[in-house]
Amino acid sequence: MNGTKDLQKPDRTFTLENADAPLPLIVDSAHSGREYPEDFRYACPLPDLAKMEDRYVDDLFSAAPDHGAALLRAHFARSYIDLNRAIDDIDPRLLADPWPHETHGIIRPTARSDSGIGLICRLTRPGLPVYNRTLASAEIVHRIEHYYKPYHAALESFLDSAHYRFGAVWHISAHSMPAASAIPKRALKLAGREAAPSDFVLGDRDGTTCGREFVHAVRDYLRKQGFRVSINDPYKGVELIRRYAQPTRGRHSLQIEINRALFIDEETGEKSHKYSNLKDNLKNFIKYCADYCNDKLSSIAAD
Repeated sequence: MNGTKDLQKPDRTFTLENADAPLPLIVDSAHSGREYPEDFRYACPLPDLAKMEDRYVDDLFSAAPDHGAALLRAHFARSYIDLNRAIDDIDPRLLADPWPHETHGIIRPTARSDSGIGLICRLTRPGLPVYNRTLASAEIVHRIEHYYKPYHAALESFLDSAHYRFGAVWHISAHSMPAASAIPKRALKLAGREAAPSDFVLGDRDGTTCGREFVHAVRDYLRKQGFRVSINDPYKGVELIRRYAQPTRGRHSLQIEINRALFIDEETGEKSHKYSNLKDNLKNFIKYCADYCNDKLSSIAAD
């Protein structure tokens, strides 16, 4: 099999709950999917792929529709195709044949592809390849057309509609990070002689994707709950917030990374005894964001 046959269109790749939300607020969980399509044909151990998932993040934010927000979540694994990468961030080392640039544009690999974590993952970690083969360009095109584009289209449609109806929209892109990767370069606090990891990292690409007022409001709220919070350190956010944000026009996108040590056993991937407590905290956080949006809409209406 050369990877170009039996590419079936999936029945459902994502779920959008509360699409007609009464608030211009959406949470998207692009990396919490746990489905591995049959045409993936990976060669590495499945547990290594599973460690790349933002497992349970969609469930942690499942109360969003209860507070008037929308919730968008992918069903497929990020290692199959990464929704938080640019559509042209394709690693040429993965290609078995020339890329069809006449119909699908030229590829522009970034440092992420160089590191093996571009649009299509080449490595699960340094030295461990996902595949023992190269991929036909038709395989990648299939993933883009039937997985990547539909998810982004759903997110863009909600953001455009909400902005048109309300004059502003707030987008939270929810993710999780390994505890070992959660240590900011500018230490917030020391744990012994080591820098303490952040519990939450807020990313706005150095102030370009979200208004400072919302970023600081989220930071201050989480800190009042006892969490360590850093901004753009060590994660600034990638494609999901870059693509749709324009804070000067009321289009705010904020990436939130949650330290996995707060809710799962990182070795097994299963929920820890702290899971329920964090989920309750995030229910209250969603309500806070909903109230924030309501207040801002009232100010817009009064202008």
